[in-house]
Amino acid sequence: MSFTEHFRQAAAASGYKLSEEQIHKFEIYYQLLVEWNQKMNLTAITEPAEVAVKHMVDSLTAFEEQLFFSGASVADVGTGAGFPGVPLKLFRPDLQLTLIDSLQKRLNFLTAVIEAAGIKDVAVLHYRAEEAGQKKELREAFDFVTSRAVARLPVLCELCLPLVKIGGYFIALKGAQYEAELVEAERALRVLGAEVAQVKPVQLPGLEDIRAVIYLKKVKATPKAYPRRAGLPEKKPLI
Repeated sequence: MSFTEHFRQAAAASGYKLSEEQIHKFEIYYQLLVEWNQKMNLTAITEPAEVAVKHMVDSLTAFEEQLFFSGASVADVGTGAGFPGVPLKLFRPDLQLTLIDSLQKRLNFLTAVIEAAGIKDVAVLHYRAEEAGQKKELREAFDFVTSRAVARLPVLCELCLPLVKIGGYFIALKGAQYEAELVEAERALRVLGAEVAQVKPVQLPGLEDIRAVIYLKKVKATPKAYPRRAGLPEKKPLI
């Protein structure tokens, strides 16, 4: 089967309703992902069925209808090849998306996707997360911040929570170790001003592995000292 057929089936099996126009834009995204992946390392997963499930539908699991109000601002930190930010934007075109990554080559790929698929209201920013979190115009500026497969949760909290508005959410897509990571992150949450709002176990179509989406609500301002300078959150995590 083609990518489009695999994606249509996987999205339907997971309860996501998409128009033909949306599905076509996901197809454009997939084709560019495979094409650019031949000249730079974007993903180890390129088979149509695997990309449809492990990248596209997995990204959509971050969506929670009760939280994502119309026109909400979303920053995807360490976006890499655009997951989960771009699939979320294709699913909900009203979202105001900002893609943040430290590697310009990846941002060049994402710019090509945005242009080819005709995606509007997307900003592409070349920053390390530690830099972005200390930028006046970005700090506590977003309703939602997302991150997938970037670092363990205590580190992610320091990188992402400074960008979240008070009352907004940091959404982390995690794998089998999510429960242990939540325990590790308890101090980070206290220090950085957040609390666990929801933990949503995820079962992707045709896969047995354990995944979860963690929703952390920002309840007070993050101290100005965080995020610390580049490299420190990983070397000395708040645990």
